[in-house]
Amino acid sequence: MTAPDSVLAAPPPASDPLRVLICDEMNPGQLDFAGFQIDYQGNMDRAETLRRLPEYDALITRSRTRVDRELIDAAGPRLKVIGRGGVGVDNIDLDYASLRGLLVLNAPESNNVSAAELAVTHLMAAARGLSRSDARTRAGEWDRKFLGLELKDRTLGIVGLGRIGSIVADRAQGLRMHVVAFDPYVPESKFERLGVERAATLEELLTRVDALTVHTPLTEETNGMIGAAQLALLKKDAIVVNAARGGIVDERALVDALHSGHLFAAGVDVFVDEPPTPDHIFLSAPNLSITAHLGANTREAQERVGAEIVSRVLDALHGDVSKGAVNAPALDAKTLEALGGYLTLGEKLGRILTQLLPGAQDIEVTFRGEFPADPAPVVTAALVGYLSGSTDETPNMINARALARERGLNLAVREESDSPDYQTEVIVTVKRQTGEKTRTRTVGGTVFGRSPRLTRLRDYRVELDPEGYILIASNQDKPGAVAKLSNLLGTWGVNIAGMALGRAEKGGQALFTLTLDDGLTPEQLQAIRDLDVIDSAFLVRV
Repeated sequence: MTAPDSVLAAPPPASDPLRVLICDEMNPGQLDFAGFQIDYQGNMDRAETLRRLPEYDALITRSRTRVDRELIDAAGPRLKVIGRGGVGVDNIDLDYASLRGLLVLNAPESNNVSAAELAVTHLMAAARGLSRSDARTRAGEWDRKFLGLELKDRTLGIVGLGRIGSIVADRAQGLRMHVVAFDPYVPESKFERLGVERAATLEELLTRVDALTVHTPLTEETNGMIGAAQLALLKKDAIVVNAARGGIVDERALVDALHSGHLFAAGVDVFVDEPPTPDHIFLSAPNLSITAHLGANTREAQERVGAEIVSRVLDALHGDVSKGAVNAPALDAKTLEALGGYLTLGEKLGRILTQLLPGAQDIEVTFRGEFPADPAPVVTAALVGYLSGSTDETPNMINARALARERGLNLAVREESDSPDYQTEVIVTVKRQTGEKTRTRTVGGTVFGRSPRLTRLRDYRVELDPEGYILIASNQDKPGAVAKLSNLLGTWGVNIAGMALGRAEKGGQALFTLTLDDGLTPEQLQAIRDLDVIDSAFLVRV
């Protein structure tokens, strides 16, 4: 993948080496590369960094150095790339870096093995009561009556089968555990390759497993996804591990389940607020082992992260930005002027489809009509939307195609000069094959002025603004369906902002969409599905 012109300028002549400054402590590995001058100055103070940065083409940091507006402005026009050794980029002002056209990279894969091994360590420690026995032995109590659990032949449930979740699955299978996973965004082929059984829903997974571990990013969708109701679905004496992000497993609900005896034990490496306060509920919870966010803290991981971020920064300076891109520097003004509305449309169409049919193997983008510029960036925008929330990395206009290939997502693009209904139209279709069954979902849209409009859902014509929450319902074309649904929403105080209707033929299957000011709870959505005038209902957030 080659960077667009707006991301990286051409490198200077070979006689003038590209200069890279490493201003934080790390183990960067080899620093002697032809065509580059790499200066390692661990723990460089801020004043010195501000003074020297204008001399460099790239800056590499860990978490210590704040790469804020002051530092970015001090760098001047020579700086092209900022590398962050490790995963988090909280110390970097991403928005301002993007505005200035600076590419920000990280090296999240370096920690995968270490993070996975820590999760398995917590699983084994919980099963054998290590924290409990350690505390009692130190207190002078020689307790040999505690009975732990063998993991062999038990079932491990994994939520999130990304890079780390896949390694945990492999290690658990080595312990002779049966592994079941829930990840609607991962294609069937990956489950088959890993020898992992697929759970169709989170609820199905929870009711079947003896131990649960979570390995997802922390997003609006995953925040609190394992709460009191979900923990109650687990078997009596189950084990829960969270070595991913604080908040995925609700902290209060976890402690309550431990106090009640419903859970046998648990292990956590992460807190919602870090470091925890001295009175944090985890610190007095029974049968809970705790580590201080140590997932990435092994000698091997720290050696890999330094060498990997240096390699990625050097590749980026030579135009290869296919790995580790965290942000998407602003496209050039000409492209934004011509395609701005279509870029927004493409991402929204992709975002709708990932909620309607996650885990697709094929995605096809069709352009109808004459577009004001080469619409290729719109394809990338659609991939950004479809991959949002479904990968260990945040998708953007730089890394989306590489992430799609990694996910096994096959991409096809079609162009049709004729657009029968609108001057231009973008249609995106995804397909997912499960056994002999193929599921397909299609959405389409256009741009009026610079405002995206949704024009197609499946085979139905609609017209509405793709904003906020959209309730998509289907029924037989009979009077009263919209009224019943509207009355039900009214009893919940949910306001309808807009509505669009579509049908294949009179008296046949019909589809209507409502844009809502607020979201719906799972119970409210189920109540809508239970109405006798509704065949199906889905809620998407755009």
